[in-house]
Amino acid sequence: MTIFKINTQGYKSEAPFQSFTFSGGEEHIRLDPIDLSEVAMFEIQERLTDSSQIIRLMMMVDALNRLSNSNIPIELVIPYFPYARQDRVCVEGEALSVSVMARLINNLGLSKVTIWDAHSDVTPALLNNVVNIPQTELIKRSESLSLSLSTGDITLISPDAGASKKTSNIAEAFGGETNVIQAQKVRNLKTGEIVKTEVLGNVEGQRVLIVDDICDGGRTFIELAKVLKQQGATEVSLFVTHGIFSQGLGVFDGLIDTIYTTDSFRTAEEYRNIGTQNNADNRTQLTVIEM
Repeated sequence: MTIFKINTQGYKSEAPFQSFTFSGGEEHIRLDPIDLSEVAMFEIQERLTDSSQIIRLMMMVDALNRLSNSNIPIELVIPYFPYARQDRVCVEGEALSVSVMARLINNLGLSKVTIWDAHSDVTPALLNNVVNIPQTELIKRSESLSLSLSTGDITLISPDAGASKKTSNIAEAFGGETNVIQAQKVRNLKTGEIVKTEVLGNVEGQRVLIVDDICDGGRTFIELAKVLKQQGATEVSLFVTHGIFSQGLGVFDGLIDTIYTTDSFRTAEEYRNIGTQNNADNRTQLTVIEM
């Protein structure tokens, strides 16, 4: 977590603090002394990737409000919004996790909440004072991808029906020169396993870019890349806004040539370490677009 104090002229500087976890598991936050005379706003930047970080965030908002008697607005930047993948109740008796997390954030009374590329429209609909940075804006931060997309030098692949709208939006944002091909996966309804992947178009001799918001273990993209290579794609790249990569990068070796992601879930240095540990041959190149 990083805390910034922003003065009336818009200058941003870091506000130091101390944090630790008690032996009983409780989180503790203590801000270093701050001169509030010219502070117009606080900004919190955090990657909420585990539950303890969520508790620390709540503690930090309370500490800042107590310090300023709740007179200084607080903005939050959490590029990856946790629990957003469960945005509907599929089985009776389940919790709606995105709603639970949205209520926790809303109860903090923040003046603005910035997230990146929400998993679905449900998340921004539930959050107060939210700014959702679209995936197109994040892709524009990569010069090489922007050039390939604006010139039509690469074909966009939508990995499933859920990603088709976002993929079409990307093509339109870069001038509509890029071809878009839809893929679809067939699952075993009992086990959830992907039993078949189909590509509904011709990719022979083409450079292709699969685009989605989240990569966890990567099974969807691995199976799709196999089919794309079999059907003659010369180069397969992947852009995911939120790279969890729970199975490491080695699982993409020989299938996906380049992976683009942002530092929403991990720092760039952490991603480089993952690449070194799990992909010693560096056959899959990783490019991280930083905050």
